[in-house]
Formats: sequence, C-alpha cells, structure tokens
Amino acid sequence: MKRILVLGAGRTLPSLINYLATRADEMSWEVRVADISLQQVLQKIEGYSNVSASEFDIQLPEQREKEIVAADLVISLLPVRFHILAAKTCLKFKKHLLTASYVSDEMKAMDQQAKKNGVLLLNECGLDPGIDHMTAMAALDKIREEKGGSVDTFISYTGGLISPETDNNPWHYKFTWNPRNVVLAGKETAQFIRKGRYKYIPYHRVFTRLEPVHIEGYGDFQGYANRDSLKYRELYGLQNVETIMRSTLRRPGFCEAWNILVQLGITDDSYTLVGLDGLTYRDFINTFLYFHPTKSVEDKLCEYLKLDRHGEIMQKLIWLGIFEKTSIEMDKASPAMVLQKLLEQKWKLEPNDRDMIVMQHQIGYSMDNQYKKFKTSLVVIGDDIQHTAMSKTVGWPLAIAAKLILTGAINDTGVKVPVTPRYYQPIIKELETLGVKFIE
Repeated sequence: MKRILVLGAGRTLPSLINYLATRADEMSWEVRVADISLQQVLQKIEGYSNVSASEFDIQLPEQREKEIVAADLVISLLPVRFHILAAKTCLKFKKHLLTASYVSDEMKAMDQQAKKNGVLLLNECGLDPGIDHMTAMAALDKIREEKGGSVDTFISYTGGLISPETDNNPWHYKFTWNPRNVVLAGKETAQFIRKGRYKYIPYHRVFTRLEPVHIEGYGDFQGYANRDSLKYRELYGLQNVETIMRSTLRRPGFCEAWNILVQLGITDDSYTLVGLDGLTYRDFINTFLYFHPTKSVEDKLCEYLKLDRHGEIMQKLIWLGIFEKTSIEMDKASPAMVLQKLLEQKWKLEPNDRDMIVMQHQIGYSMDNQYKKFKTSLVVIGDDIQHTAMSKTVGWPLAIAAKLILTGAINDTGVKVPVTPRYYQPIIKELETLGVKFIE
C-alpha cells in the first residue's frame, strides 16, 4: 500500500479527492487529508469510506513530522507560505511533495538536497501555473520540433470566472479561488515584451491596459498583463522571442470598474486602518475622499475619479454595496481586508452556481518562408459549487502526477515544474479523457 497525504481542505480538494478515492482500491493507495479544521475535512470527504481525516497544524513540528513520515507522497494545498515547512520535512524523511504553486527562491534552493535524498519536489502542477505550462510547451514543442517553425510570439490568457448561465451580477464575476489573491491581483509591476521592446506597467495602470480576447462559443473577454512574463522566456525556450506576455482574463467592464477601487486606494494591504470600529462601508469609502460639508459620497467619488454619475462603472460600484450604511464590523484591518469582506458577501458562489475556466494560447511562428498564427483555447465548466472547474483544473493535474510518480511512470528527483514531455504528455492525455481539452 502507498499512502498519499493531502495537506489542506480548501476549494480545490473535492476533485482531487474524488480522483484519488475512486482509484484508491485499484491502485492500493491509502488516502489521508489533514487540515487545521477537522470539520471541514470531514465535510469534504463525506461519502469516501477509503479516505481518512486528521486535525493538523503545519506549524506544529510534532504533528507535521508524524503525518509526513507515514506518507509516501505529500500533496500540499496549503497557502503558499506553508509549502516550505512541508518541503523541509519531506526532505528530512525522503518523501515526494507536489504543489500547484509557483516555485519560490527558497524552494528552488532545495534542488540539490532533493536530488541527493532521491526526492521529487514538483511545483506549478495545477491550472495557472500548471495546465498553462504543459499545454504551452506541448504546442511550442510541436511547432519547433515537428514542424520546424521559429516562434516569435507567445501570448497566454487564463481566467477563473462564472459560467454564463449563472452569471447574474453586473461585474460578471464571482469568487472561485482565494479571495485575497483576487483583491491583491496586479500588485507586482507587469513585465513583458511587445514587438522586441520591454514593457512595464505599474500597479496603478495595470487595469487600464487591456487586450481584447474572443473565445468561440463563449464571447468576449479582456486580458490584463499578469506579473513577470519575462521569466518564462527561459522556461519555455523563447529567449529570442519578439513578443511574450501572460495575462489574466475578465469579462468586459470588470477591469475598468476594478481600477476605480485601485485608484481610490482600497486595495491597499500595506497598513492598518485607525478608527475602523463602528464605521459603515459608506463611512469607509468617505475616509478616502476629500472633505466637503454638503456633497454626498457618491458625488465626491465621481468628481474625484471623473466618473459618470449614471454610468456603468458607477452602477457596478452601487451594486457592490460600497455606499451602503451597513456596519463593517471589523476592529482591525487593512483597506484590502475591508474590501475583501464585502466582496466575499457579494461575489460568493450560490448553491446552484457553476464556475468557468477559460484559457487561450496565441502563438505566431515562421515556417517554410510563411508566417503562421496558432490559437488554442480551453473552456471548462464546473459541475456544482464543490466540484468546480477551478477544483478540477487544479486538483486533477496534481492527482494524475501523484499517480505517475507512485506507479514509477515518472522517476525524477529535485525541484521540478512539468514543462518536459515526460510530465506534460501523460498529464494532458489523461486530462482530455476527463473533459479538459483544448480546441485548436
């Protein structure tokens, strides 16, 4: 028997556990889920008699070592800051570790020790990062190796959104992922290359520089540049590429309205508000506006940020509830934390909602004295608010990778990301059987 230990019982757990549990008997696996909330684990694994639960705090060394030493492979769904604790313990006891998070510098520094200990620390094996890497490399390798093409343009878009049939708010958005990550999105200056020129977009302009994207059957979207695209030149073998950019997708209108919240300053997480106790959301917004004895909060905001009082952006803000005299009920928080609390009420998935993942790669290349453009798109719709599209596209790649490692199909060591054929070919192939398939 091989034991798989899953750390964390968050939003991505349901599809991961379903995959592992339904194959556990056949594959001779023991599956165990550990989380700080035992109740949350029990809710998520209800109905699976072959999955055990554990109350677990990653920050307690005894608990951490007890759970990890008994496992053959660990999958961490914990917040990014805890992966290093898991990784260090996995190295100590020579256990493989999988995450869906970006490789940090601290994780990267463990490469030699992982190789020495015969341990694989596989990161970026979810959706974004993950499926984006694997499908991008599959397309790029096919163009370069099978067709002999020379790539000069690579643009990739990904978005976690609400499915059209349950899209019922003016923002056309609901939370399907960590709300904090959404609120703080764009904080890092966007860096990319366009037509051979380096481009940089600071945070206060990120949501004003938008790219139109159309996905057949699902309509129009807008992409905003996501973090540092430059580091992917080496990872993707595109050192001499003329254009490279990775972007996040939203429906038209979202970014223009979100930019108002950025300009107002309420996405700031760098300081704690004073005098928050007893304030309403209307009071909260007013603290960021100039004083005037008679003008309303709405009028001051429109004048300050040059908004049409009756325009679409203002209607989105009104719907959000930022002008309501509803008590915040927080004593100590940053502006971003106050905003997040409000958004979690307004953008939560309802019982009958379904989410949607959209991804598109656009590649330009030269071959046989001709210039060609290649476009491949993915759309995944969630089943319900548990088995969401986000849960599928993050959980399934991790689960498939775990199977490949435990069966010996992948026998690798060190700190890795799944950008070589030994990883992406079998994972993409099985994802297609599960309904995660790109259309070229």
